[in-house]
Amino acid sequence: MAHCLGGAMSGDLERAVAHHYSIPDLPERVRKALAAAGLGADRIAPEALGPIDEFHIGGRAATVHAVAKMALASDRHVLDVGCGLGGATRYIAATHGCRVTGIDLTPDYITVARILAERTGLADRVTYHVASALDMPFADATFDAAITLHVAMNIADRAGLYREVARVLKPGAVFCIYDVMKGAREGLRYPVPWADTPATSHLETPSAMRALLAAAGFAVEDVEDRTAFGIAFFRERLAAGTAAPPPPLGLHLLMGTNTPEKFQNMLAGLEGECICPVVMIARRLG
Repeated sequence: MAHCLGGAMSGDLERAVAHHYSIPDLPERVRKALAAAGLGADRIAPEALGPIDEFHIGGRAATVHAVAKMALASDRHVLDVGCGLGGATRYIAATHGCRVTGIDLTPDYITVARILAERTGLADRVTYHVASALDMPFADATFDAAITLHVAMNIADRAGLYREVARVLKPGAVFCIYDVMKGAREGLRYPVPWADTPATSHLETPSAMRALLAAAGFAVEDVEDRTAFGIAFFRERLAAGTAAPPPPLGLHLLMGTNTPEKFQNMLAGLEGECICPVVMIARRLG
């Protein structure tokens, strides 16, 4: 989960979202956390970073599940829009052999992503850019595939986002979206991981998502509601959080001291049908 907003948003809203995700001295905090976890100067296995660099519901298990739906060949060039610390980019590069490019609007996230790519020995296969999802610095039809993991919930101009993704994808390219979507009921409590207040939260229903993707030039091939998976994830995280102090590596490094409250609100929202995590697979029409 990260943010990749752009010029189509108001300056005030963009600054509010940037403030939500900003973390003072993040690269140094991550270095210290790695050392405390026993991951000093040696090469790190990408899966060892899952507790911190998979900033979405279900973490690494959710990444594996979503990426499997993309059926990626090793010669594909994949774009991760809103890559955060780069967990999905490194997973795809390490397990599928693809070349992967990640973008994020947060400079510290990109700095850490580059550090972790070096530490995992994957710097030759992954590239990171500070960039907006609404104005990407790539030529038309550059990528063979794209993925977003819990990114669009902060982006008001959802139509612009998907038009821009369509622009940089080749015809026939696969686009995987794993986002929190609007459920059947109102009443989501804040803060949640992507927003402290409703002002920076922009959720769409799965049916609205289908229409947005179609308008941008995509054919939706698969839709999977992962609410039960999300409920189990947050129940497990909350139970673990009451049993012991947090480990050196964990989402608390990115989410702050109110992480338990955010998790409680997410669990309530999932159980109350206010939100639903959904994986969509779409194909760029040519």
